[in-house]
Amino acid sequence: MTDRMASAALDAHVTAFNARDLPGLLAGFTEDAVWVTGRYTCSGQAELRELFSGTFAAIAPQLRVLRVVGGDAASVVAAELVETMTVEGTVVQAPIAGFYTLRDGRIAAAKIYREGSADIPQV
Repeated sequence: MTDRMASAALDAHVTAFNARDLPGLLAGFTEDAVWVTGRYTCSGQAELRELFSGTFAAIAPQLRVLRVVGGDAASVVAAELVETMTVEGTVVQAPIAGFYTLRDGRIAAAKIYREGSADIPQV
């Protein structure tokens, strides 16, 4: 996978995420994808659907990509992002780092680190 292909996969993920396009977002994941964020791990399309639909409804998140590094032989891309969300009526921004393992142009695994904690910040 080239750097351009890895970056395109991440761009498609962020675009679908920000549009809250759940079918488009899930199309960017392999059937057996694993997502790890904070203390939470989910595996497969059904758990990803539950995670993202609940997240979209609860905190209305938006991502902004600051920097992308990746496309090495292992098809891993890393990204520095800022997530803006609404927690209990207050808009909160959190710097995050995401490490994505890609397979056939789709996300097969992701590990997300939020500054301070990958769990949703309390206000």
